[in-house]
Amino acid sequence: MKEIIAYEMVFDKTLEYQNDIICVPFQEKYWDEYMKIYNECFYKMRKELEIEPVNFYDDYSQIKDKINDIFLYMQNGVIVGAVSCYGNELDDLIVEKSIQGQGIGQKLLLWGMNHIKKQGYEKIVLHVAEWNQDAVNLYLKNGFSIKKKEKVR
Repeated sequence: MKEIIAYEMVFDKTLEYQNDIICVPFQEKYWDEYMKIYNECFYKMRKELEIEPVNFYDDYSQIKDKINDIFLYMQNGVIVGAVSCYGNELDDLIVEKSIQGQGIGQKLLLWGMNHIKKQGYEKIVLHVAEWNQDAVNLYLKNGFSIKKKEKVR
């Protein structure tokens, strides 16, 4: 079984960014599309790190208690990305595979950070696998710092 290292990252600065995208609250009608994008985004990492099940989501019951905290970025009625905001924690930032690398992840990150700050939180926290260096670099580039490194498995 492969070792998994995760970082706890924190943003505790003033956010000097205004959202230039609009995200909408998750609705059940988007479940199938969301599940597909989510599983595709995390498939390679989960496979390489031997995390089972490789496709995490397979039933709406897994998400129904979280839907009020998931926000979707849509273009032409189709999900292109999503971000979850649980209190002051940012989680599950995903972008449709075919359009990754176009800055949508950064826009979603900043949207989520603004959303959390507007809820009155001073500090934003997220957790990311060390394996996911693209995400780690995105978070560092946007003002997060690594506060803790821990072996998860």
